[in-house]
Amino acid sequence: MLLGEQDQFLSYNGEVLVFQLSNPKHAEEADNKTMNLCVRRMAFNRDTKLFVQKSSGAFSMGASHSKIEMVCCSCTTDSRTGLILPCILMKKQKRNSIKYFLLLLHSSNQFEPSFYFKLDYELKEDIRLFAGPSLLWRHANKLFYISSNTCVVQSAPVHLSCVVWTGEIVGEGTVVLGIRTACLPETKDPDGFSVSDRAIWGSEFFGYAIQSQKFLSGTCFMPHAYSRVVSSAYICRNERLRKQLRISLVAITHKNQLIWFQNGAPKGVCELPYEKPCSVKPAVTSSSDLLFAVSFASGNSCVVQRRDSLQVASKWQKVKCVLVDDFIGSGSEQLLLLFKDDSNTDVLSTFKITDLGEVNYASGINYKHDVPAAEGLQENGLLTVRALETRLQAGWTSVRELQQHLGLQKRVILESCRALIDLVEERTHILPNSNKEGLVSLWDDVENPPDSLSKETSSASEVPEHFTEELWQRVVGDSLVVGVKLTESFYLSLSDVSLSLVMDQDFSSISPIIKCQSKIIQLNKAFSALAVSSSQIEPPPKKMKLDLHSKNDLRKDFPKRSSRIQLDGAKTVTAVTSLPPLLAFHRVCCVVLLHARKQNHQNDDLQQSKKITVLCGKILLSLEDISSGRYSIKMLRDNSYCTGSMEDILAVLAVSVKFSFQIVSCDCTLTPVSSWLLGEMECTPFKECQDNIFCHKAGNVHGTIFNWALKNPFEGALTIFCRNLTVLFQCLHSLTRALPPGCSVKLLRSGSKAVLNEQLALALEKEMLTLKNSLFLKETKAGNSLTWGTESGKKINNAPLASLLDTEEGVQQFRKKLQKEREESVQSLNQTLNGALYQKTALKIAEAQLSSDMIVWRLA
Repeated sequence: MLLGEQDQFLSYNGEVLVFQLSNPKHAEEADNKTMNLCVRRMAFNRDTKLFVQKSSGAFSMGASHSKIEMVCCSCTTDSRTGLILPCILMKKQKRNSIKYFLLLLHSSNQFEPSFYFKLDYELKEDIRLFAGPSLLWRHANKLFYISSNTCVVQSAPVHLSCVVWTGEIVGEGTVVLGIRTACLPETKDPDGFSVSDRAIWGSEFFGYAIQSQKFLSGTCFMPHAYSRVVSSAYICRNERLRKQLRISLVAITHKNQLIWFQNGAPKGVCELPYEKPCSVKPAVTSSSDLLFAVSFASGNSCVVQRRDSLQVASKWQKVKCVLVDDFIGSGSEQLLLLFKDDSNTDVLSTFKITDLGEVNYASGINYKHDVPAAEGLQENGLLTVRALETRLQAGWTSVRELQQHLGLQKRVILESCRALIDLVEERTHILPNSNKEGLVSLWDDVENPPDSLSKETSSASEVPEHFTEELWQRVVGDSLVVGVKLTESFYLSLSDVSLSLVMDQDFSSISPIIKCQSKIIQLNKAFSALAVSSSQIEPPPKKMKLDLHSKNDLRKDFPKRSSRIQLDGAKTVTAVTSLPPLLAFHRVCCVVLLHARKQNHQNDDLQQSKKITVLCGKILLSLEDISSGRYSIKMLRDNSYCTGSMEDILAVLAVSVKFSFQIVSCDCTLTPVSSWLLGEMECTPFKECQDNIFCHKAGNVHGTIFNWALKNPFEGALTIFCRNLTVLFQCLHSLTRALPPGCSVKLLRSGSKAVLNEQLALALEKEMLTLKNSLFLKETKAGNSLTWGTESGKKINNAPLASLLDTEEGVQQFRKKLQKEREESVQSLNQTLNGALYQKTALKIAEAQLSSDMIVWRLA
């Protein structure tokens, strides 16, 4: 396939699309003359290090007495489905009329005409394709645009001399950044520098939002002083912080410079090696470096690297085209440079793929037979990077060991302080076990006799373990939230953990116990998800089949099973209570108690456990603290993140109710959900857990937490943590207006089906064990309380069966024994229990069945 002068190249999902117009066989033909627009999908083969064709397609057009050309191509968003598709602008010129039409290319290589329009002039200046698909251009210093929704050419009420950039901005839609003659206001502008710049230079930057037809201040992009020299720009990042637009962009100038702007101020400049730069494209490489590929009118290109400063990293000459995409499938972007080669006219014959790092592929190299010096250098560089990564990991290991050592020193110092306090207050201080911390005692160890050793062991077992790490309190609306962070060594059953608040003052007229609701909140160490539960965070581990000959081995394995729970992440127990009753006392002090169920590992029966109560500390609350906002939550925005502390997040989750919804769209992708969360709901992610976002919108919905997870482009799960049902209905009402038609929103009663199935299996297992234990208890208790007859205690004669059957008396004796066994068997089936034992057994069975029935209802 030979390349022509009008061929267009476009990168799409790691592939290179080559668009070509096929010429007719005979130029003199006038009737039934057709022109074909052909496309070839080329993919890079990492084995052969060459581009190979994956598929192709063609679109036929009537070209009788007309000239057809390709104007430009780009990847734009189809507003009907939300998918990004290749779009080609075609021109068909016939006599004095010029017809333009847009084509969309689908994954099946089928071309779809989007819209067409006619003009009496030719498009030449600032032609841009954007979402819709839509098209805008500049003609006679006026801005015109047309979209697939209206199919009518519209004119913007602006006069401009240049279009610098076109793209999407958060909260504004499609925005055109241009340069126009300065429009000085009659009244004094509060931005004095902006007025002076416009007056001196006579031109200014401005932004125009096409959908809302609103003007944006150009000073948030770059100062007006650069309006005389900037020719093109690219906005790398845009966001809204406290309703102010924050822009990061890079621009190229007629002075052969590349300038980096941050929030309207220049932050760096780099001199370009060639003259007349015309375009700039960004690329993010595997090492998270930001590269800018600059193309020049002379056919040259260069790459500017942005690290500590802007600097030219590499440059090339005779470049036909520069594309940016993930061509080798590594998960990061690379640069594809197509060079001009008169000797070889094949498609993608002379190219280079590079990210200025580990990736470096070039055409014309025989990778199979010989290894060039560049390839050897690349391999050596890769080995060097791996060695540096190993050293870095070793350094991190040393840092973690140092942190553990410092933590051990801190615990030893705190234990010494406790011992000193106990000594002053004349209390007996019990030293912790030094082996637990990996320490060696400074005193000479004396072997104790067995009696004294057993006494010391029993006394040490009575020492309460420390399960709490931190105690905090927050005020959220009319609720007081008290939280206790559990240590990583906490291995107790989470289903039996709760908090109690007891007033320290002596009030004779009221009960000192404060009514509160306990909730367990678990954050995994990667902060990638939140799990909130009012009863049980995770199902208990599957019970192992007990072997009578392996009970000692089971004791050894059990600590390993219990220590596995601490790897799941930090757990916090919260208690929520009403705040106004407490404020009636003006100043109140409460004792915080932690209740849990501790399993007995020393006994062979692992089912045995005992309830324990741990004193976590005291909290003090007063009207002065509430008025000063000492315990109020603080959720602020900082660089597109929510800066709430972990305690603030936990407090909001404790007073919130969790609702999960499954959203399915059959016709369109669910991209509007993210736009709805970040735009209309004004949400920002938490720094600690970026999967969860906080709503800053004023009104009742403020303080709502969302979690949006896409299963695929057409299905996702939205979790809402809100204060009440009114807020939930407001959020759903706003969401339904943002969703495309045909979407279904289904309420998930409790988590995913996989988790519920696992919980159901555990509940049924517990129900079965309860029935088994009840029958076993029935047999043992009843066997001790019932009488089986006057001769039940006598032993049966063990005479051989043959000797009994030899005589008639023996046969009669055998019949009596058989009849007696039958009567005892029937009597054992009709045994009875006392009322208390039966009531206790029935209650256990009912509780187990109720738990399994509740999970079945959730699955229904």
